[in-house]
Amino acid sequence: MATPFRLIVGLGNPGPNYAATRHNAGFWLVEALADREGLGLSADRKCHGKTARWRREGVDVHLLCPTTYMNHSGRAVSACARFHRIDPGAILVVHDEIDLPAGSVRLKRGGGHGGHNGLRDIIAALGSRDFARIRIGVGHPGASREVIRYVLNGPSKAERAAIDAGIDELLGLLPALASGDWDRAQQLLHTQPRGD
Repeated sequence: MATPFRLIVGLGNPGPNYAATRHNAGFWLVEALADREGLGLSADRKCHGKTARWRREGVDVHLLCPTTYMNHSGRAVSACARFHRIDPGAILVVHDEIDLPAGSVRLKRGGGHGGHNGLRDIIAALGSRDFARIRIGVGHPGASREVIRYVLNGPSKAERAAIDAGIDELLGLLPALASGDWDRAQQLLHTQPRGD
């Protein structure tokens, strides 16, 4: 059975110092979706973040960009899920992924945190790994000791263009994903042509 997503969370760090950094790729997608749908993300104290409501086929899909900082993302996600009575299986988390080339995008259901501190905190706060993920590739610095500095810095112009192309691709998939049609979204992801 397809489960519609009722909470879409973009991960990142709040504030202008972090806005253009690779770690904020999750924010970039949710902000792009809100902009496309004419929705304003506004401060929401009960969800510890900025939220908007996206009405889809008679169902409210809540958008969330936590303002708790990446390492405490679980506080915002769990609070929002509790308030709106959303099960982990109806949550879609969008995050940066260093193990994919810049601009590559992948969908994943469940699983571990893969070393990503935002996912680690969400798993701990929800007590579940059953939420789905959108992974946005930002590339790898080549050495593990460089990862923190790498994700907290901005991509090159070419990398940002590739990431933006990936985000555009994902925007075309989100209606299918929000409706719970995971298989259709996967099919579209692997058949859509990518521009140069």
